[in-house]
Amino acid sequence: MSRPRIATVWLDGCSGCHMSLIDLDERILDIFGRADLVYGPLVDVKVFPENVDVCLVEGAVSSVDDLERIKTVRERTKTLIAFGDCAVTSNVPGMRNPIGVEPLLKRAYLENVDINPMIPNRIVPQLLPTSQPVNRLVDVDIFLPGCPPHPDLIYTLLDDLLSGRTPSVAGARFGR
Repeated sequence: MSRPRIATVWLDGCSGCHMSLIDLDERILDIFGRADLVYGPLVDVKVFPENVDVCLVEGAVSSVDDLERIKTVRERTKTLIAFGDCAVTSNVPGMRNPIGVEPLLKRAYLENVDINPMIPNRIVPQLLPTSQPVNRLVDVDIFLPGCPPHPDLIYTLLDDLLSGRTPSVAGARFGR
């Protein structure tokens, strides 16, 4: 029988959720002794794979690139987890929403620079009108809040899923 396939995705956020995943310490060896990590910042894979069993998605959907990525992730994943407050509520990335895209870009790239002021058109992905939590754009199976979620919660959730148990993480919500 093949091993479960786990992926992680980092959208618009600070990487704190991924740092909390790493903070599982030796327990990360237990999790990835029972499953394969097939995609994420710790894996040198450029294209999100097919047939992913569990994907932890960190960050809000704030750009056209994020939107395309989350749609692909949802299509190819059985159990999608909104991983942390940015994915669950849009948290800090959502603070830009009242400002609007054009005033935000002007402030960041024209008003606050001394050398070569210009709004980038190639390096920075095109921003969506607002930053959104993941569940506003695709179906989410499990919500794991926290900024970031505590490593114990992450471990318990993954351990439950890998053991075939219904997750029993206090604070987690189950979607759909």
